Amino acid sequence: MTTWPPSGSEVLTSFDRLHPEIRRWIWEQKWEELRDVQDRAISAVLGSDGDVLIAAATAAGKTEAAFLPVLTAVADRTERGFSVLYVSPLKALINDQFRRLDQLCERLEIETVRWHGDAPQSAKDRARRNPRGAILITPESIEAMLIRRPGDAVKMLGALDFIVIDELHAFMKGPRGLHLASLLRRLDALTGKRARRVGLSATIGDLNKAAAWMNPEHPETVRIVESASDAPELRLQIRAYSDPVDADDTDGLEVDGKPIALDYIADHIFQNLRGSNNLVFAGSRRRVEAVADRLRTRSEKAEVPNEFFPHHGSLSKELREELEGRLKKADLPTTGVATTTLELGIDIGSVTSVAQIGAPRSIASLRQRLGRSGRRRGVPAVLRIYVRERNLGLDADPLDRLRLEVVRAVASVRLLVEKFVEPPVAETAIATVVLHQSLSLITQLGGSRADRLYAMTCGAGPLSAFTKSDYAGLLRAMASPELALLEQAPDGTIMLGEQGERLTSGRDFYAIFATDQEWTLVAGGHTLGTIPISNPVGVGGIVSFAGQRWKITAVDDLAKVLEVARHASGKIPKFDSLANEPVHDRLAATMKSVLLSGDAPPYLDAQAAEYLFSARETFQQLGLEEANLLPAGRHTHVLTWTGSEMNSVLAFALSAAGLDCEALDIGVTVLDTAPETVAGLLAQIADDPPPIEDLAEFVESLRTEKFDELVPEPMLRRLWVNARRSEARALPDLARRLMMAWRGA
Repeated sequence: MTTWPPSGSEVLTSFDRLHPEIRRWIWEQKWEELRDVQDRAISAVLGSDGDVLIAAATAAGKTEAAFLPVLTAVADRTERGFSVLYVSPLKALINDQFRRLDQLCERLEIETVRWHGDAPQSAKDRARRNPRGAILITPESIEAMLIRRPGDAVKMLGALDFIVIDELHAFMKGPRGLHLASLLRRLDALTGKRARRVGLSATIGDLNKAAAWMNPEHPETVRIVESASDAPELRLQIRAYSDPVDADDTDGLEVDGKPIALDYIADHIFQNLRGSNNLVFAGSRRRVEAVADRLRTRSEKAEVPNEFFPHHGSLSKELREELEGRLKKADLPTTGVATTTLELGIDIGSVTSVAQIGAPRSIASLRQRLGRSGRRRGVPAVLRIYVRERNLGLDADPLDRLRLEVVRAVASVRLLVEKFVEPPVAETAIATVVLHQSLSLITQLGGSRADRLYAMTCGAGPLSAFTKSDYAGLLRAMASPELALLEQAPDGTIMLGEQGERLTSGRDFYAIFATDQEWTLVAGGHTLGTIPISNPVGVGGIVSFAGQRWKITAVDDLAKVLEVARHASGKIPKFDSLANEPVHDRLAATMKSVLLSGDAPPYLDAQAAEYLFSARETFQQLGLEEANLLPAGRHTHVLTWTGSEMNSVLAFALSAAGLDCEALDIGVTVLDTAPETVAGLLAQIADDPPPIEDLAEFVESLRTEKFDELVPEPMLRRLWVNARRSEARALPDLARRLMMAWRGA
């Protein structure tokens, strides 16, 4: 891996390397100078023939850093076929980048085309007839093209010069990243040459891993351009609120009666964010709707225009784009209340402040969100973190007395200031992606031999962890009479079986993530969005959605459409629950460090400061500076101060010894067991740790991905084991450390 050094006095040299029309465009934009990352990226892309990784914070100019030199390189190309393939995880980001690039590309007489499900069909048809320029596409649309129109794929993508991968950090985790990695290998095989990769990413904890993802065979050749720009001044506050002990629904709608923390948070947001542009990251879709409803209600009571609007994946494209447009235009004060949908690089301009409800679990996500604020020179970034704790009853669990939400928020700020970012974690979705890609390849090729399928699917890259023996076992299972996904001809050619043909023919096949059947909500002819089909519905039912309250007036069961009208009351629908992001070891360790220290962070409000003081006092009273086993009634908390993955392995090890356990962010709770018993079992684990293969038998949630139901369970267990080898090796030392602390106490 080569790190591209700062260019120093090379600004003019970099500028002069650009195409004359691009230089004129820059002058017309009245840029005073190229940004640091742009200057260095131009030299890296135009000064070499290798891959380039551009890592910089939000709004650092990454898009231009990539496209100014890439478009310069392809401007005079006459060869038929697209020269640039831009890949994004989001349709909205593609649309946004299309708007940003279209004018510049028109100056260069470079065609640009959007290629996804919502893009104009007429533009796609023209591109099929005369493919040239740049194509902006999602991984799912690449998949559909390879399966449905392999001939078009060769004609359009057979002569690529560059593949630009936006939001690379988002592709380095989860099944979509594995999916894209496989698709890129297939494109290389399709074209007979390897197009240069240009990756655009937020700051990544391990740039070496990012380089290896981009170029698995020669990661050392990837040139890295990391922004050296200083971060803006940060203004920060952590505010704490409490929920009543007997609160039944802390994420529900506002109701008459005892207020909950979310009510007070909405009050503060309404009082302090009105009149400016802001983002509030609320977590789940359910909480987004609960917060947006409260803020709309407060606007109506105050008789002022509503400025607060929800944004999540279940809302219609029109409603999401309306909010994005308001934020970008910035002519009306607007606050978006979002899940993670506004975390990635959609251009919405600069917002005055960013708020987060709930203590952060990922420093990388927090950094990405914060980058939305303070984008203009001399303007500080503003961050508010709203933390919810419970009022403590007389029988409160001692762990609740540690106020871990406040503690995690303070620890997150520490790591944010230290510029820590979590490295990518081991991927557990390999089996589902390998199965999906094998079916896709067979469909594309009309059949193939097993060795070729393995080479194309599981060659160098993240899928290479899937061994040849695993692959042979998977193919046998797919060809079994029970699944009938594959069949084999006498000459050894593997083809689709009856069920394989049925599975690959559906549009749902292209996506590696699950898409459930849903109700579509329509009001006055306008689509509001969708809710899961699992929600009970009927005429007269009420629902809260899109920040408003509705009554169901008609149900079309065949089309799965609900007609709704405005109503005074509502009920937030059930959405699929998302698993919490895992807490990294460093964050868990920093939480203990916060409890051990005596500083008084000036960014805490009075309530948060009080909670932190009482948590530290409790920490000392319980002797947790040294002790790690904390009695809690009939139960025992084992405080490891390690992250989620290590705690899950420890929980399985204790479960293997016959205990009932629950993994926490900072440890494990052992139910109905005294500390002495737990200590004895920890001693056994330290001396004779159970094999990780045995622990896999206690994992109940193996089938977590779209096609896992089609994968043999023993294979899923082996893959689970492989992904946790490092935690298994660390288990004896962890148990020994916990025992030493117990004996010392």
